Amino acid sequence: MTTRSQQVTTTNGGSRLAEFMLRHGVADYETLCRRADSDPEWFWPAVMDFHGLRFFRPFDRVLDVSRGPQWAQWCTGGTTNLAYNCLDRTLAAGRSAHQAIVWEGEAGERRSLSYAELASLSARAAAGLQRLGCRPGDVVGLYMPMVPETVAAFLAITRIGAIALPLFSGFGAHALAERLADAEARFLFTADRTLRRGKSIGMVDVVSEALPSIPALRHVIVAERDEGQGRWPSDARFTSWRALVEDREEAPAVELPAETTAMIVYTSGTTGKPKGTVHSHCGFMTKVALDFGIILDLSPGDRLLWMSDMGWLTGPILAVAAPLVGATLVLAEGVPDYPDHGRLWRLVQAHRVTFLGVAPTMVRAFMQHPTDVLDGCDLSTLRVTAATGEPWTPEAWEWFRARVGKGKVPLLNYSGGTEIGGGIVAGTMLHQDVKPCAFAGPIPGMGAIVVDEAGNRVTTGQVGELALSIPSIGLTRGFWRDPERYLESYWRKIPGLWVHGDFASIDADGAWFIHGRSDDTIKVAGKRTGPAEVEAALLATGKIAEAAAVGLPDPLKGAAVVCVCVPSKSVKADAHLVAELTESVAAALGASFRPKRIVFVDDLPKTRTMKIMRRLVRSVLLEEPTGDLSGLLNPESLDAIERAARKGAA
Repeated sequence: MTTRSQQVTTTNGGSRLAEFMLRHGVADYETLCRRADSDPEWFWPAVMDFHGLRFFRPFDRVLDVSRGPQWAQWCTGGTTNLAYNCLDRTLAAGRSAHQAIVWEGEAGERRSLSYAELASLSARAAAGLQRLGCRPGDVVGLYMPMVPETVAAFLAITRIGAIALPLFSGFGAHALAERLADAEARFLFTADRTLRRGKSIGMVDVVSEALPSIPALRHVIVAERDEGQGRWPSDARFTSWRALVEDREEAPAVELPAETTAMIVYTSGTTGKPKGTVHSHCGFMTKVALDFGIILDLSPGDRLLWMSDMGWLTGPILAVAAPLVGATLVLAEGVPDYPDHGRLWRLVQAHRVTFLGVAPTMVRAFMQHPTDVLDGCDLSTLRVTAATGEPWTPEAWEWFRARVGKGKVPLLNYSGGTEIGGGIVAGTMLHQDVKPCAFAGPIPGMGAIVVDEAGNRVTTGQVGELALSIPSIGLTRGFWRDPERYLESYWRKIPGLWVHGDFASIDADGAWFIHGRSDDTIKVAGKRTGPAEVEAALLATGKIAEAAAVGLPDPLKGAAVVCVCVPSKSVKADAHLVAELTESVAAALGASFRPKRIVFVDDLPKTRTMKIMRRLVRSVLLEEPTGDLSGLLNPESLDAIERAARKGAA
């Protein structure tokens, strides 16, 4: 079994991580992490140099913490531009004719752009924005499906020093207006429509409904799905993407101070308004370059498919990661299981995907369906798979490794957050036999540790809070116009540490595990567990397709375990199943965690990235306000949970 101290050898020396370590004379991964954490003045320039990242004016200092680690400043005195590094630098490296984007719509339409075509399109869009009056510092919303124009627009915005505001393509008018108004956005990119599970969704109609609540908005640029067929209100603020880019003028990349804000990404919490995390040009590109271009081994010859949305951090990461290394980004509109559960595998085969990203919930859903299409698809092009979103179960991990990776393709676990600008812990190509559900260790330069409530490091195998002991280049520069909320959210729980909000542990072999959000903790009679452990016990029975475990107030024990479960196909949801599931949890975790109640439903609330929203399940069961539902894929599931709970299914 490999550990975090895995050495570079001739057998694993073909990875980009191994190349980086050999270049700097670092013998093993643990040493790399120690050196990176203790010497940021060496590490981050080494990452930049490895990728040839361009600074127009060299920085004087890598890190300035004179205002405290909460307000760390990076690459002070230097100037750069994220879009320049994604496109101009990549063209200069000889990638002009290489495919930058390959796109497939939900209905099967296909398009592709070379790097030369993407660079020209993005530079023309940038010039079009400037003609409309867009200036450095202006906020520009991106309310778009995953189409090539979305990537071009994102890079056009950052090219001229404006601030990109990526938004979930499934937002309704209220959620859209709330974020655009909070950011005081002056411009917005959208599409006339998108397809979602065979239904045409009028995105421009949602924008029209939201407009009265966005006073600062001056221009809306509409990408037409059907050229010449776009329909929108006769409002001077609307213009077409085609009109924006028809002029051949191409805007040059603007030289910007390295810490210039490149992007605001909103993330929803349990209470309060959404939080706008702020990311800089130097910070975001360098963090993505490390995570994808070194740790996860994304390479120039790769074809990367990771179905997501620009409203989640994964979307902007993909828009930057592929061009930074010169890889091909495979974009797919829609969802991986429509028109059927074989779509993802057909995409891999058709587009010769080499790097595939998934979510554990998605994999568990695939396990419930026949594998005829999967077995019949040629997945031999895959060389790397990766996963993020939430903890795995061992069964899903092993199924994916065996059925998709054929036992040969590495599965690199990856976990971090919107506020991180990427990952905190990850798998690597040096740790290809990592334990199921585990991470090889922390990503270098993060200073990741696991601590108790007092900030002391926990002992081996003990579950504690995942924290960062040092500032990292990818961390948010704060919340948009809300510094106090930022400090309260991450820096004040344990003084001197960034407390991320995840439970984690490190076993005797050095493998790291994430156990779910710490605010999801279930504490029964003084004993604490994460919902992932309860759910794993339920799923291990093979009778449950999905599960959400929550803790509800109990007069005797303080909290009691309640489970909301989706039975597997052809499994009868009756008292016998309740008894079996209850005993499986008790056997796995002890009698203290025996579920007090089990509720059966047909679906659980999920985000577009297939993350199960336990906080919403808990709120419904407690009959409390559910808060922000704007990022929810299936809000109707909450009503179903409420009805099932009232029936007293258990």
